[in-house]
Amino acid sequence: MLRNYILYLFLLPSIILTVIFKYVPMYGSIIAFKNFSPRKGILGSEWVGFEHFQRFLSSPNFYDILMNTLKLSAYGLILGFPVPIILALMLNLVRGAKFKKNIQLIVYAPNFISVVVVAGMLFVFLSPAGIVNALVTTFTGKPIAFMTDPAYFRTVYILSGIWQTAGWSSIIYVATLANVDPQLHDAATIDGASLMKRIFHIDLPALKPVMAVLFILAAGGIMSIGYEKAYLMQTALNTPTSEIIATYVYKVGLQSGDYAYSTAIGLFNSVINVFLLIFVNTVVKKLNEGEGLY
Repeated sequence: MLRNYILYLFLLPSIILTVIFKYVPMYGSIIAFKNFSPRKGILGSEWVGFEHFQRFLSSPNFYDILMNTLKLSAYGLILGFPVPIILALMLNLVRGAKFKKNIQLIVYAPNFISVVVVAGMLFVFLSPAGIVNALVTTFTGKPIAFMTDPAYFRTVYILSGIWQTAGWSSIIYVATLANVDPQLHDAATIDGASLMKRIFHIDLPALKPVMAVLFILAAGGIMSIGYEKAYLMQTALNTPTSEIIATYVYKVGLQSGDYAYSTAIGLFNSVINVFLLIFVNTVVKKLNEGEGLY
């Protein structure tokens, strides 16, 4: 270790930044166990133990908020995780370099669109007078209330998310496939292997370690949906399915000023994420010959 101390010094800035921006702010989470008063400060506020957690767990909308969060995350993971892999496999089959770059540019572009703009586009395109409902009305005779009917919120949220992130998420898979030896495909082709057999026996095994790590990371953050998009897409009519933990924390904390209660909800959310991460990593290690995130 001492012989390579210069290499370890390179780690020092990242460690310092991690401590400052990731661990020091954790100090503020203790207000989840206090009756926080801005006038008394974090240390001067009265301890209340698990009172805020009990308040959240016993609130009448706890079950709906929790299930909305779990359903939105789980459906998004199940439907969205395979798409970047399929997209990378398709891009890997494109042979013309210029044509391939143009396709990659098109599929990566949505990732750079602001969430605010995406939400605005959804309201414009999916409104009763929008282009999508114009087509729907042509075939069914009446428009669909995509943005106000609670039954369509999850579908719109997940499909728009896949459209926006699938291209960018496929980059790491495309990079992994670029390292696959072309001679393996040539040898398999000579032996009579079809395209699907080459994908299943050459490409997918090469992607397997990356898929395992990314799936664990995605599953570990299953409760960490950002509030921005859900909040922007939320209307008074679709609240029964669009109210998730993140939007509830935002409303309770920043709009109502109940900082201790919102911190307790956020801490509850984080603890569940940690358990999910450990659980999924354990399952993946058993299914993936001992290889996991750690």
